Parts: sequence; structure tokens; C-alpha cells
Amino acid sequence: MAKLYFYYSAMNAGKTTTLLQSAHNYRERGMRVAILTPRLDNRAGSGVVASRIGLKADGMAFERDSDLQRLVEADIAARGPLGCVLVDEAQFLSRAQVWQLSEVVDQLRIPVLCYGLRTDFRGELFEGSQYLLAWADEMQEIKTICHSGKKATMTVRVDEHGHAVQDGPQVEIGGNERYVSVSRAEFKKITRGESRIDPMQAALPL
Repeated sequence: MAKLYFYYSAMNAGKTTTLLQSAHNYRERGMRVAILTPRLDNRAGSGVVASRIGLKADGMAFERDSDLQRLVEADIAARGPLGCVLVDEAQFLSRAQVWQLSEVVDQLRIPVLCYGLRTDFRGELFEGSQYLLAWADEMQEIKTICHSGKKATMTVRVDEHGHAVQDGPQVEIGGNERYVSVSRAEFKKITRGESRIDPMQAALPL
């Protein structure tokens, strides 16, 4: 039975690597997949999904106002049946788009696997993550480690001096030079100014 899945984590936990491995598994079994990626995250190029370890694949770039159900239906009409839909950076989905993906599951009977952050640099839910947490059939955390050795569950946005940035837009595309995954306890210390962190210090998968 098709389901809507949400795989969430802090930054640098290997979400995109896991997505690309899932795509490979489907294709190895002779099933076609569609990879959807928000156009605003163009660090690897528009429509390209790339992991930190060098894996990458072409996907379909979408805008915030794109109808994802219609996008999937058009892809099926042009290229044939789909075994699965995979969504990278799913935190950037709108409420309407999460609902559209649920329709892909319920009406088209195609599994949808979404990968994204749960919270932003302030510890607040992203819109896409909020509704995936509310509506997904199954959810799973992809774990990563804070520099303290504890499980990292929060993401801190830092400046070039390693100090936490607490103001600014929710969405600001960046990698290890701007974001670090930390435990909740470290998040509190850093945002209170009691600690700083090397902005190039990346969390590691558990």
C-alpha cells in the first residue's frame, strides 16, 4: 500500500545520500522514480540533487506555487508509470504541496518519500515539515551527532566567527559554512552567547 513518508533530521545527517540510495534501490528493481527538488536550492545546479559525499542525480525542479500532483501526473503521461516519488529539501514545501503529495499517494497509489529538516535555525518548524509531521503515514529520524558527542537535533546558523545568528529570513541557502547541527543543550548555550562553534565543523551520521 502506498504511503507518505517523512524522513527528517538536523543538517548534514545524510538525508540526500539516503534519498539517492532509495532511488537506486527502486531503479535496480526496474522501477522508475521521480525526484523533486525545490528550485530555490540550486547549489548543485537547478534540478540537480547532490549529496556531500559526491553522489548526485537529475531531478525535476519545482517552484513554491507548483502543483506537485499535476507535475507527477504530467511526468507519468510523458514517461510512463512511476514506482516512487522522492522529494529533497522537503522543509521548503508549502502546506498546499504537502497536501498534493498526499493526493499522489491516495489517488495515484504511488509512495512518496520526503526528506528534509524538521526545524530552522531558531528551532521553529518549517511549513513543509509542520504539515508532513501532521499528515505523513510514517516518519523516521535520520540521526546525526553534535560536536559534544550527543545526538544532534537542532541546527544553528553561524557567522564567519562561529557566533549564532538569530535574526534574518527563515530560508537562507547554505552548507557547512553557515549551518552546524548540535544537540538541544548546545543550541541553548550557543544562542545565549555562552559558546561558539567552528562554522566548518560538520556533524557526523550515527
